[in-house]
Amino acid sequence: MRALTYHGPFDIRVESIPDPQPFDAEGAIVAVRACGICGSDLHIYEGHGFSADLGFCVGHEAVGEVVAVGAAVSRFGVGDSVLVSASVGCNACGPCRAGYVLGCERGRSGCYGLGAVLPGSQAEFVSVPAADGNLVLIPDGVSDDAALVLTDNAPTAWYGARRARIEPGDVVAVIGLGPVGIMSVLASQIMGASRVLAIDLVDERRAAAAALGAEPVDGDPRLAVREMTGGRGANVVLEAVGADATIDLAMKIAARGARVSVVGVNQSNAFPVHMALAQFKELEFSIGLCSVQRELPTLLALTQSGRLHPEVVVTHHLPLSEGPAAYERFHARADGVGKIVLDPSR
Repeated sequence: MRALTYHGPFDIRVESIPDPQPFDAEGAIVAVRACGICGSDLHIYEGHGFSADLGFCVGHEAVGEVVAVGAAVSRFGVGDSVLVSASVGCNACGPCRAGYVLGCERGRSGCYGLGAVLPGSQAEFVSVPAADGNLVLIPDGVSDDAALVLTDNAPTAWYGARRARIEPGDVVAVIGLGPVGIMSVLASQIMGASRVLAIDLVDERRAAAAALGAEPVDGDPRLAVREMTGGRGANVVLEAVGADATIDLAMKIAARGARVSVVGVNQSNAFPVHMALAQFKELEFSIGLCSVQRELPTLLALTQSGRLHPEVVVTHHLPLSEGPAAYERFHARADGVGKIVLDPSR
């Protein structure tokens, strides 16, 4: 099959690799109709990956059709249209069965495309372990674009907003307006935010957030947010970048008693927390990774009802054969790029 593989910093290639096989009797094979490039894939692209492996298939967002199932798979059959949850669990322990796959008691939580152990989904096929817990049927009326965003970006944004306990009337600031940031804007609105302040260095991304009802923050965010809130700051800050500088900014634009929630992937081993500021402001700070399975029931219901439109973050549809160029475009944040969807059939 054709797949995108990682060979070092800024070196993504389209290659022919062996077709995947089921991991075991609990596994399944999915023919990928569409796959996405996530912001966290850029860590790998830039050479700051999560393993030292080279030559592995990248990507952890996919929708498609089940083409093979193991003998122990009971919830899915050949021909089912599914989304492949970016987070992976064992589907046997209590936490995994409750959707909290990052708490897997058997140590099997993971994510596709971070190394050779669990090959990624930017390919024609992907092998799914413990398929009964790691696949989700795509309901009628939910498009492939929407379902693809529901594999990771939308659940991550909802997770961050949920942990921040957004209340009706809150002023929310969102830092970083890539796909997760835009979904954070929508999540904040659904949860009752009175205002959403949108922060990003890229003009087109601020404009995209403004088109959805957010208020773009121009100039120095610290000064602008202070002015926009009458000197108080934001009640909630959602950080969707993961850089030390943007996490620090989140704390500085937060109001007294605010909640700061970080879902941007941060790889720092020594983040310099301004403890005096956090203590003086009485900040609540949360950071973590999303168990997609736990957030999906709510998000699927919101999508089916028409209250949430995950597909709004999709800006480009490209063939898998243009995957290396797609990575370059996404990394450069060029041409108003948001979510890039790749078609493995082309």
